[in-house]
Amino acid sequence: MVTLNTAESALKNVYLGVVANQLNVNANPLLAKIKKSTKDVWGKEVRKLAPFGINGGIGAGSETDALPTPSGNGYVQFIADLKNLYGKIEISDKAVRASANNIGAFVNLLSDEMEGLVKASSFNLGRMLYGDGSGKLATASAVTGTTVTCDKVNNLIEGMLIDVFTGSTKKNTAPLKITYVDRVNKKFNYSTTSSVTIATNDVFYVQGSKDYEISGLGKIFDTSATSIYGVSKTDYPWLKPYVSSTSTEISDILIQQAIDFLDMNNDSKINFISCSSVVRRAYQEYLGAYRRNIDIAELDGGYKTIAHNGIPVVADRFVDDDTMYLLNTNDFTLHELCDWQWLEGEDGRILKQNQGYPTYSATLVKYAELICDKPCGQAKIKGIKSTVTNPFVSNSEAKA
Repeated sequence: MVTLNTAESALKNVYLGVVANQLNVNANPLLAKIKKSTKDVWGKEVRKLAPFGINGGIGAGSETDALPTPSGNGYVQFIADLKNLYGKIEISDKAVRASANNIGAFVNLLSDEMEGLVKASSFNLGRMLYGDGSGKLATASAVTGTTVTCDKVNNLIEGMLIDVFTGSTKKNTAPLKITYVDRVNKKFNYSTTSSVTIATNDVFYVQGSKDYEISGLGKIFDTSATSIYGVSKTDYPWLKPYVSSTSTEISDILIQQAIDFLDMNNDSKINFISCSSVVRRAYQEYLGAYRRNIDIAELDGGYKTIAHNGIPVVADRFVDDDTMYLLNTNDFTLHELCDWQWLEGEDGRILKQNQGYPTYSATLVKYAELICDKPCGQAKIKGIKSTVTNPFVSNSEAKA
């Protein structure tokens, strides 16, 4: 007979390992390339010594001259708070009782819940990788009733619960639930149980997540930020990555210029290229016009994609339409206190009744932060023009 104890056992012993693997490997191609480590985690923080430059104790001289003056490697200490990542499922008491004598129905019940959790978590993990840690999703440009026009909607998806802010002031008392995303016209519809007035330039964030997300590529390439990981970019200019603005179409030469700069100046070997689907289609068109053979790369998790001189070129929905990132993923580490775990109560139970409701919930948790040891070894090309039509924007906008 199926009971809550049965459900708990299944969640702990069957689903946890599968879900953790899916989130660590299959959630996003970039995440699959980034190593995970519990090293350098001290309490609630990541404290990591990052080397820069080379050992200066090198020289040449005569057989009677003094030996070179020793000078050790340069180090700077990165300090960052571990971010709290959560995923929650809910099962009704009625559903558990209805499947008490049917193990197949019970398995389907748990599988559906876990599949939904993995889908939602994968979406948000992928989004965070390209974010700046603030959790910013979009900015309102116009509002008509419960329909909001935004600057972009690639970070939005139906079912997402969001908050709305004017500056640092939260305007909603209950989360807004996205009911529909119009990806062609960059609009979304929402519902909410409370009254809220949204104005132009209001900013949307995932519920309760403002300024609590992991430090993704947006943080590394934020040219307005004066520091990163608690270290001043003025004192240590090597913390500034390579950023190139262009108004030309994609080409092998444009990509190779950035790769050569990083190789020659920062001793960085690019092994991963990420861009928008618009840029990748433009690159495919370029390859079709100038090459007979197109390289294909296979990534962890079963992903296949085109390549530039053996370097995979991956399209990701969370990259802006005119942008390409060139990364050395060996410089990135997702520092974690532990892998994905179920949040347990003092009694060791993971399924808890929601106070006042005939439902039970379980929460998946991970405490982690993304650190790039060598920001100057990464590159971003923005402003890439394309004559390839993007199905999610108007033709005139795609060619702009």
